[in-house]
Amino acid sequence: MAEEQTGFSIDYRLLGEVPTRWWGDFILTEYRLLANEGRYYIELEDGRRGMCAIHKEVGRAATGTPTRYRYSFKGIGGLNKSKG
Repeated sequence: MAEEQTGFSIDYRLLGEVPTRWWGDFILTEYRLLANEGRYYIELEDGRRGMCAIHKEVGRAATGTPTRYRYSFKGIGGLNKSKG
């Protein structure tokens, strides 16, 4: 996943995809402040990309470990092969 101007890596799972929408979840691999319900571009390992909305999931943190947030994402429209 990458913001429009600043790219960064995530551990993600694409949980579902139909021709007009797709969805999944991810955990940030490094600290970043993401706007809840913000719009971002995500590019998958196979080169497909699309715009999605993200939502921070509320969960329990394990004791003694740094806080890591899980996010869900939802895209509208198909995932398109990136140019380049």
